[in-house]
Amino acid sequence: MPVLVASDLDRTLIYSAAALALTMPDARAPRLLCVEVHESRPLSYMTETAAQLLTDLGDAAVFVPTTTRTRKQYQRINLPGPQPAYAICANGGHLLVDGATDHDWHARVLARLADECAPLDEIREHLMRTADPVWVRKHRIAEDLFAYLVVERELLPDDWMKELAAWAEPRGWTVSLQGRKIYAVPKPLTKSAAVHEVARRTGAELTLAAGDSLLDADLLLAADRGWRPGHGELADSQWTAPAITALPERGVLAGERITREFLRAARGETPAGPSR
Repeated sequence: MPVLVASDLDRTLIYSAAALALTMPDARAPRLLCVEVHESRPLSYMTETAAQLLTDLGDAAVFVPTTTRTRKQYQRINLPGPQPAYAICANGGHLLVDGATDHDWHARVLARLADECAPLDEIREHLMRTADPVWVRKHRIAEDLFAYLVVERELLPDDWMKELAAWAEPRGWTVSLQGRKIYAVPKPLTKSAAVHEVARRTGAELTLAAGDSLLDADLLLAADRGWRPGHGELADSQWTAPAITALPERGVLAGERITREFLRAARGETPAGPSR
């Protein structure tokens, strides 16, 4: 039976220049491969070693990029290795099959959101009313499914996120702070639901996963084995679960370690010991 590998992308497998965490001396920094260009500028990277590992992984497992990015944002990424047959975008709101949207899946998602959550317009209005222009740089709606803000982190009031989370909870929404973005996402809009669907279609009996944010927690819990890097919301909150390995690596070297662990597990090899 095939092995399914479902991985978050940003700050898990790929990294912006600001998130690389190259703390070693310059002469010892890893060689990097640019995997995303936006407006004619390089935007996201992985190490060349991780790129080779990901290429090998494509031959050993069903690799499924699993991201909160919109479809348009995802399609900017040029990952090494075989083109994934499946990709999950918009936090599970869209399932791509050979690059094309599965409209039946999307319709099922919309029906569930309508039944279980406050409407997006209510959330958007609240964000517009309560988020201070002093620290908000952009208001965005993603795929008509969820909202996010681009903010100046150093100006964000300490209690604002807690107040937003308390307001969103009874309305069936959750919030997450990732880098400079604050996400407001309907609770039923999950990566794990879409991963279960891909597992059903492929017949996979072993699912591996990785992610760094609170929006990845359901994905990790749905997997047979999972990994989280030493940075991000999950690391900051010391989140863990029985089948989850908390890695010490941070930044782009965490992405390399995750791809290595994916490949080892997909091949049925013995897990490596702690990094030194």
